[in-house]
Parts: sequence; C-alpha cells; structure tokens
Amino acid sequence: MPKAYVFTRYGGPETEALAELDRPGPGPGQLLVAVRAAGVNPVDWKQRTGYRRPGGDERELPAVFGNEVAGVVEEVGADVTGFTAGDEVFGSPVAGGYAEYALLPVAVSAHKPAELSFTDAAALPVAGATAYDGIRQLGLPSGATVLITGAGGGVGVAATQIARAFGLRVVGVASDGKKDFVESLGAVHVPSGPGLEERVRGAAPDGVDGVFDLVGGEVLEAAATLLTDRTKLITGADRETVARLGGVPVARARTAAVLDEVAKLVVDGELRPFVTRTFPLDRAGEALRTVEDGHTRGKIVIEVSA
Repeated sequence: MPKAYVFTRYGGPETEALAELDRPGPGPGQLLVAVRAAGVNPVDWKQRTGYRRPGGDERELPAVFGNEVAGVVEEVGADVTGFTAGDEVFGSPVAGGYAEYALLPVAVSAHKPAELSFTDAAALPVAGATAYDGIRQLGLPSGATVLITGAGGGVGVAATQIARAFGLRVVGVASDGKKDFVESLGAVHVPSGPGLEERVRGAAPDGVDGVFDLVGGEVLEAAATLLTDRTKLITGADRETVARLGGVPVARARTAAVLDEVAKLVVDGELRPFVTRTFPLDRAGEALRTVEDGHTRGKIVIEVSA
C-alpha cells in the first residue's frame, strides 16, 4: 500500500506517523498524482495542532501532512480537460502531500515547465504563490520601498525576489545570522529585535511605502508604525493583529494562472526557490521539525522516490 506521513490526532509531534493508506481515486475535477516532491511549510505543523484556514473544514483523521506537491499525473477524474496521464504538474493537494500519491484539484494545478525540477516546483504553490499574491496586492509602483519581515524564511525569500523583479527596493528584516543571505537577494538587511523601527528608518530614510509581514505579533506592530497608509500593510502570519492595526491579510488568489506566473519567474531567472535541504519521505518528521523549530533558511522539501 502507498505510504504517507500523517497525524493521527490533534496535538504535538507525538501524533505523527508514517502510515500505509489506500491509493486515492480522483473525483470530478481532480488529478491523481504520483508525488515526486512535497514542500514543507509552517502551516503543516500548525494544522496538526488544530489550526484551520479561514473557511476550512475539519480534517478527517488520520490526516496527511502537506500543502504543496509536484509529480506526475496517474489518472484524471471526470470533467478534467487540459491534463492527461503522464503530465508533469505541481499544485496544492486536496488533503495532504507528504505521500506517494495525492489528489490535486485542477483549479490549483499547473503544468510543470521542463526547465523546472520537481523539487523546485514543489516549493512554489504555497511560499512562491503567497509571495506573488502579496506583492501584487500591495500594488506598489516601481521604485517604491517595501519592508518585508521574516525575509529569510520560505515566503520571505520568494517575496524579496519577486519584489525586486517588480522594480521595488526591499528592506528585509531577519536575524543577524541571515544577513548575508538576505543581502544576496538584493535587499537591505535590518536585524530583527527591539528597536526595529529606528533601524528601519536608518535603512530607509525616505520611509517605506508598504509592509509585507510574515512574522506577526510585536514585529507586525512595530512595522505598522512605519506606515502612514495602513492599506499598504499586509500579513501572511497574524490576521487578528493586522485587522486591529488597519491592515489586511494576504488575499490568496489560489489559481493555476498564479502558479504559471511564479513558474515563469523561476524559468526566467527572476526567482530562485532556494531549497536548502531535502529529506526522503521516511524522514518527513525530521523535515517538519526543521521548519517547526523556526530557524530555517529558504525552503525544505520532501523528495519521494519514483
């Protein structure tokens, strides 16, 4: 039976297990994909604790981890057009992707360009697409300055590069240990920690025109003080705080068209997924711990043998 990495109940890492599950069958508008790679994101372990996306349904347990995959189409469901068995694709699975097989809805699936590896493609549907949606949402003109908090993480790395591709000046907030990495992306690095506002003002004496927050809490509150127009304050991390401050969450498009655009940025050399570590499926727990510990640089991906 196909293997998958699951959580058996809501809680901590003790609820996780490598399990054997029946191979799923595609329903209408779905693709059955033989997974080649699955991206690892903070939302994965948060869902294990009981977190649900706004409007999301309760997960059926045991639940498979993972929210982004790349692989090869095995079967197509009814009413599917534009895809056939053997196509290389990437997208957001219906219910988990740390597995040998996953179901993808056609609406959030895209053809993988031949120039793009499965590993890099698996890093795009959550981090890359969230970054793209956020930068587009801010709508800043070329030459404007955007402050990105959490600039050294998966979404932050992508957002920094996409902002640069759109002609924006980027001030990136990250730990001292990520200074060289953030600067290599073309951003001005500002260390995180107390006194953030003063350091940002020193790095951007003309002010910042938008804030893309990926940390939340006190960091988001500090960043908000640097803006006069709170409609240019967005977050991918803290919906409650941003609402109190007059900003909004990142509005996710969740479309195949966005995946196509993000993949094109990679192929054109404007965006590097920066997959810094990979793990096999039987070490998925280690991959998840690496992200849950909160000190990752770039993206972590689980690679599944063909």
